[in-house]
Amino acid sequence: MAPHTTTVPDSALAGLREDLAGEVFTPGDPGYDEARVVFNAMIDRSPAVIAQCETPEDVANAVLFGRATGLPIAVRGGGHSVAGSALNDGGLVVDLRRMHAVVADPEHMTARVAGGATMSHLDRACQPFHVAVTGGRASTTGVGGFTLGGGSGWLERKFGLACDNLLAAELITAEGKHVHTDAEENPELFWALHGGGGNFGVVTSMTLRVHPLPEFGFVMLLFPSEAGPEVIRAYRDVLADAPDEAGGGGIYLNAPPEPFIPEELQGTLLAGALVTYAGPVAEARELAAPLYALKPSVELLMDMPYADFQCMLDDPPGMRNYWSAEYLTGFPDEAVDAFCARADDMIVPSGMQHVLFPLGGRVAAGPADHPIPWRGAKWAVHPFAVWEDPADDDRAVQWVRDVRADARPWSTGAVYLNFTGDEGRERVVEGFGADNYRRLARVKAAYDPDNVFRFNHNIAPAA
Repeated sequence: MAPHTTTVPDSALAGLREDLAGEVFTPGDPGYDEARVVFNAMIDRSPAVIAQCETPEDVANAVLFGRATGLPIAVRGGGHSVAGSALNDGGLVVDLRRMHAVVADPEHMTARVAGGATMSHLDRACQPFHVAVTGGRASTTGVGGFTLGGGSGWLERKFGLACDNLLAAELITAEGKHVHTDAEENPELFWALHGGGGNFGVVTSMTLRVHPLPEFGFVMLLFPSEAGPEVIRAYRDVLADAPDEAGGGGIYLNAPPEPFIPEELQGTLLAGALVTYAGPVAEARELAAPLYALKPSVELLMDMPYADFQCMLDDPPGMRNYWSAEYLTGFPDEAVDAFCARADDMIVPSGMQHVLFPLGGRVAAGPADHPIPWRGAKWAVHPFAVWEDPADDDRAVQWVRDVRADARPWSTGAVYLNFTGDEGRERVVEGFGADNYRRLARVKAAYDPDNVFRFNHNIAPAA
């Protein structure tokens, strides 16, 4: 894609370069094209300026530069938004990736996380102390956007959502000012950060509560795709009465070319059940006994450091991505049948995954006043389309939409927005809840009345 021709005065650019401890890229600079790549190959945008910040002062200077020059401002943490909200065309990107330090404090059971850190940075810092907090299901996800949007992951049934573990945050406002927020200082802003996303400022660091995790294990069982309905029903029933330590998902996936997959199955569509466990694998194995009774074709189970497990299911970079979700009141047999039938429309081979996640546990028991209206759902259906050929774009997007339509009879109407792209304003309101949205809009008006931070699941400022 040809770079945008937005003209930024040379004197302003020179001033930004002088003000930043980090680095500034403009079209034509060595490193510019690399700096504008995100994981989703469907996103190809050309900012006028990319400011790779190293300090909160850099962030403030970049924001003030963007406002002074009239450039639209996008903020990049991990860059894992499926809609590509970390980038824009012809504007400024405030890139936090150089700010990725994590300091785990096992004495106080907290972790201080810089705004550009990924899950891998967080998990690796916590692993030596055998502590953890709920993280995204891929190690490349940015901690900031993940947490501010709610934060759903493998450990959520035991430790709650990531935002439930947010203790404090530092951010730079649209006026370039530094603000601290916690339960006592700027409490309304603190409330908004528990699910309201990046609407209110650039979060340069946050403090998270961590939890003991001395052991972590998992069981992955794979079956021929035609066994899917039986497998998914069995997984549903296993999780219905499972302890909070258990998580995972029911899944259809293209079998990867891994050593544990028999060669004749690689590249074929399989049905599977993943039982993750915040404890020893022996307990996960006992819990999964009804699934073993179905005689899986592939069995993989082990104790593993959580940080290592987090890297196992990373989606490969350079692929095309489109995802969405529906959050459900229940998952009766009719829903199972509809879910499984739609697997027939998956692109094979591809990186597509057709996933059913259990909720409950500490997700359901978490703070009821956070802007997380999907908290009470029992299950989530997550069509995760990942493919390579642009000729398959329409087919992949339609499959995601069809999965959503199939699940809608059981939908709560609420949705975890981190699992979605740009699906319109009504969907954004559903993601926050109508009453929460109105309250969030008032917080937005207080901290970003001009809607400077709008490349996100946007909340329009309102009195």
